[in-house]
Amino acid sequence: MKEAKGTVIKYGDNVDTDVIIPARYLNSSDPKELATHCMEDLDNEFLNKIKPGDIMVAGKNFGCGSSREHAPISIKACGISCVIAETFARIFYRNSINIGLPIVECPEAAKAIANGDEVEVNFDTGIITDITTGATFKGQPFPEFMQRIIDSEGLVNYINNKN
Repeated sequence: MKEAKGTVIKYGDNVDTDVIIPARYLNSSDPKELATHCMEDLDNEFLNKIKPGDIMVAGKNFGCGSSREHAPISIKACGISCVIAETFARIFYRNSINIGLPIVECPEAAKAIANGDEVEVNFDTGIITDITTGATFKGQPFPEFMQRIIDSEGLVNYINNKN
């Protein structure tokens, strides 16, 4: 996947892993099961609002809290194609890449893009285009090795496919 395009669902600062996927559901590692509870403690209408390919946008420190991989797994499994934020918690950032969820840090885009906007993200160039407003932003493009991990749907698949 070299780009993502979808409708934005937007959240604020400090969205932690406990609201991305509540701890009471951590007894499962099944992505489909986790997806059914994604964001429910923060936004109980989340699953009714999104469709496959949509893009999540958030403020500062997205994915803070515990280091559970369940959080990015649940986001990816419910169909979100990319997360754009001002900043990410570092462990969430790495967990996202490891499971093949594209995430882009771009403070300007995260602040300017509105809930419901149609957005396109080019992972090769880092260009984020708000199709609704016509504004463009320069996010950090993925290094080639990270793009290969994401294209492989995660680190384990990437390593297995190298042999």
